[in-house]
Amino acid sequence: MGKLSDRVNRISESQTIAMARKSRELKAQGIDIISLSLGEPDFATPQIIKDAAKKAIDDNFSYYTHVSGYVELREAICMKFKRDNGLDYTADEIVVSTGAKQSIANAVLCLVNPGDEVIIPAPFWVSYLEILKLAEGNPVIVDTTIESDFKISAQQLEKAITPKTKVIMLSTPCNPTGSVYTKQELKALAEVVVKYPELYIISDEIYEHINFIGGHQSFAQFDFIKDRIITINGVSKGFAMTGWRGGIMAAPKWIAQACDKIQGQFTSATSSITQKAMHKAMELDYPTYIEPMRNAFLKRRDLVLKLMKDIPGLKTNTPQGAFYVYPEVSYYFGKKYKDHVINNGTDLTIFLLDEGHLALVPGAAFGEDRYVRFSYATSEEKLIEALRRMKEALAKLQ
Repeated sequence: MGKLSDRVNRISESQTIAMARKSRELKAQGIDIISLSLGEPDFATPQIIKDAAKKAIDDNFSYYTHVSGYVELREAICMKFKRDNGLDYTADEIVVSTGAKQSIANAVLCLVNPGDEVIIPAPFWVSYLEILKLAEGNPVIVDTTIESDFKISAQQLEKAITPKTKVIMLSTPCNPTGSVYTKQELKALAEVVVKYPELYIISDEIYEHINFIGGHQSFAQFDFIKDRIITINGVSKGFAMTGWRGGIMAAPKWIAQACDKIQGQFTSATSSITQKAMHKAMELDYPTYIEPMRNAFLKRRDLVLKLMKDIPGLKTNTPQGAFYVYPEVSYYFGKKYKDHVINNGTDLTIFLLDEGHLALVPGAAFGEDRYVRFSYATSEEKLIEALRRMKEALAKLQ
């Protein structure tokens, strides 16, 4: 084998994808695995969106579009931001990408030079750190706690900023914790950032519609900081369109143009058929289509929290969005069963996979190995069985 580049050797495989792959391998061997590792709604894409895609195929909408997405789609996205978030954008401030992950990568690669510092509150989504490694930026990890609902404070942010700081990256609602920032909390962070003219915020809002506190708050709502906000969104979570790969970025025109430039050399435009499906999603009276799914996730969250209370040693907060519970599991550190010795969250997930046939993601993937991520994006029946297996397996540890 030849020698790979230092660039690819710097990054790690996504642990969420790795655990999902391991689950599939075990299932192929005939083992009954319940996988709660991927962040993927278990609902079908709304029929009206699928019909729009079918029509696009029948209409031969199969040619290259503008790299940033065809203009009518970008105008529809602007209308969505105005309707849902009170934000004013123009079509030349919108870039449609092949999933929100590409939108984030575009923004990081366009803003971050080697040696620039990027503040990332932990826990964080697995790909933030790896994308930053590709850009050769230096991560500044700011730890949060379960007592603060895993949210960074203005004081913590101010303390982390140095002359080398270029970007802060965070998500609300958050993956992996389900935490949701309030308007007051976002404003406090924005008031810190505005003092540093070269500092930008990449605000990942992909879980916008899976929100249990009565309304989503966007970072870009504050006019005094909007020109330094890159808002990331998409259709994968709220419209159950993970496989369609449709991401959205809204940003100042000069940043959008830079992202268009870099995307033009990597993937060009996202699928023309996906774009037509996204266009229909932007036009929908979304509560009609999204609220049943959101309500189902809320019911599942409450079910999971209730069942977790019956398992000794699990410490949880109450997530206010997304579809994850992020329990602290250090109670089990130092315990063992057969060949398994539990020293951290990673050991615990391996134990649960082997003994409980339950696939979770270790907290190390998100920057904190005293936790595990439990996705409740599956049926109530499977969740009840998953918690039964978890309780039974953990009881073996002594």
